[in-house]
Amino acid sequence: MAKPLSEDLRVRVVQAVNRGMSRRAAAERFGVSPSSAVRFVREWRESGSVGAKRQGGDQRSHRIEAHRDLILRAIEAKPDRPLEEIAGMLESAVGASFAPSTVWRFLDRHAMTFKKNPARRRAG
Repeated sequence: MAKPLSEDLRVRVVQAVNRGMSRRAAAERFGVSPSSAVRFVREWRESGSVGAKRQGGDQRSHRIEAHRDLILRAIEAKPDRPLEEIAGMLESAVGASFAPSTVWRFLDRHAMTFKKNPARRRAG
């Protein structure tokens, strides 16, 4: 992901627009896209800030976290339950559809791993 443009550049674009320059002209003068200049000015007028917003990060884990208690109870009842089974249980119990990878990330966030016993892997 690209880095956000500097706050100094954002301020200069907004100041140029406030002095009467069009957004497109200010964008061309400072070497940014016209859509960026429009967003900078809109953000400044709405919030008074031109700083970049946070990038990346988790956007949707709250969906599965809402069913935390149900998942943890199911794992307590059967600790070696497969990810697909947990996803299916969520679908049937609450109607929420989750991929097994989403369930895995949930379990990983909660430090829940189910490793097979190394002693059982040896040949008899």
